[in-house]
Amino acid sequence: MTFKVFIDGRHGTTGLKIDERLSVRSEIEILAISEAERKNPVARAACINAADAVFLCLPDAAARESVALLASDNTHTRILDASTAHRTHPDWVYGLPELDGGQRERVRKARKVAVPGCHASGFILLMHPLVAAGIVPADYPASAYSITGYTGGGKEMIASYETPQTLPDAMLSPRFYALGLTHKHLPEMQAMTGLAAKPLFTPIVGNFAQGMVVAVPLLPRLLAKPYAPDDLHAFYSEYYAGEGFIRVMPLDPALALENGFLPATACNGANRAEIFIFGHGEQMLVAARFDNLGKGASGAAIQCMNLMLGLPEDSGLKAES
Repeated sequence: MTFKVFIDGRHGTTGLKIDERLSVRSEIEILAISEAERKNPVARAACINAADAVFLCLPDAAARESVALLASDNTHTRILDASTAHRTHPDWVYGLPELDGGQRERVRKARKVAVPGCHASGFILLMHPLVAAGIVPADYPASAYSITGYTGGGKEMIASYETPQTLPDAMLSPRFYALGLTHKHLPEMQAMTGLAAKPLFTPIVGNFAQGMVVAVPLLPRLLAKPYAPDDLHAFYSEYYAGEGFIRVMPLDPALALENGFLPATACNGANRAEIFIFGHGEQMLVAARFDNLGKGASGAAIQCMNLMLGLPEDSGLKAES
């Protein structure tokens, strides 16, 4: 059986990656629209309503406009929105199958799925299980920092790193950003973890194309249960047992790290996320490493599409780099 897929916003960073991954799959027919017609609502509506699955790789306002083009009598088209427009909307299913025991089935049955943000994916994979199990209290003063490759910033940021022949000194080092502390991923980071307040979140962009590490510090004295690193390791290992795209890494730093370092790029090209636990009885750090363009964007979107169309969840995806 062949499924028709339309990528609205095909030429953006996420759209290009989705197109690249789907173009080699024999069971997928990508519906194309000419450059002249890509902003024509009539042409877009025709593609949207002819498709079995639609990816929205657009700014928030444009994504909402595309959803409005779905015909009222259309009962077959499934929509996957990669923007932030619908991630906390009650009528949309959050596209993280590994969230809990029932989320995969919710995604499978959904007509509308909101694909998670990249930073948010790592934070939620780390914190949702802990809050749900009562290990971390809902009123915990959560904080997180996340380092990402510059592709996470879209075309403008990519051009700022890749167009100049020589980068200014200020761009050679990692750079904190979103220091107004109102990053667009914060609403889903709170909503999908069950935290009573938004975390204090500081993202960092580095001079490398792709890859991501999201890190969350934990203070055992503030936890609802007295957990140590080995307890957390056992907990995560059980929680994510059987998940093909989640790997809980060894506690031994010699096995988990590269000469004592945790590079952000080790999962590039794969759809897996790796979970690390560091620390001791007084301080702990949990971290998630993944490809911001893979499990943090296009890979996650395709994983959800596979479920929604009744295909094997790992079709066109790989856990290894």
